[in-house]
Amino acid sequence: MTPVRVVWTDFGGVLTPPVADTLATFCANHGLDRKALLAAMSAVAARYGTDDAMEPLDTPLTSERDWLRQISDELGGALRLTTLADTWFDGRETNTAWVAELRALRRRGIGVSLLSNMVPAWDAHWRRMVDVDVLFDQVLLSFEVGHRKPTEEMFTLAARRAGVHPSECVLVDDLQRNCAGAEAAGWRAVRFTDTESAATQLRQLLSPVTGGVR
Repeated sequence: MTPVRVVWTDFGGVLTPPVADTLATFCANHGLDRKALLAAMSAVAARYGTDDAMEPLDTPLTSERDWLRQISDELGGALRLTTLADTWFDGRETNTAWVAELRALRRRGIGVSLLSNMVPAWDAHWRRMVDVDVLFDQVLLSFEVGHRKPTEEMFTLAARRAGVHPSECVLVDDLQRNCAGAEAAGWRAVRFTDTESAATQLRQLLSPVTGGVR
């Protein structure tokens, strides 16, 4: 089997607590019903021809301010924000155990990079949570490149940026659709549910290791 040379990690839900937990906290802080908010997000996404609630925001197809206005309209004016960044990241903790795993990979000579569907207005906020320059060889964000997971274009671009064949890449992501997209593009994938199980699966993929990319 072709050895893995680059591990691409997701951000939200992997380097952070589960997104569902962050969403629950957000809804509680703003007095919103979770199901109603998700329905509003889906309704807005449909206007942009997608069933992915975040696609209008992280490609981006619209500004965060306009996206929030449309969602607020769907909720009858219940969401009065011009940005989610401050409240979404307030108190959000870094998964330091996963950071330690990524550092260990780098010490073994494995390339470590970030592949994330990211909102433009959130860029400075997530960067404060990890030491980007020390931890990652490459950072590939949807809003910067106009592609997003799980499209083949995103994975093709990532492998090209790393200078490796797709079969030498593995994605670690909390969403099954992104893992499926990676595998369809010729990558391997690890579905992240917790640090311990993801690390175990990675060790199985990486043994034996030959070579590395830095």
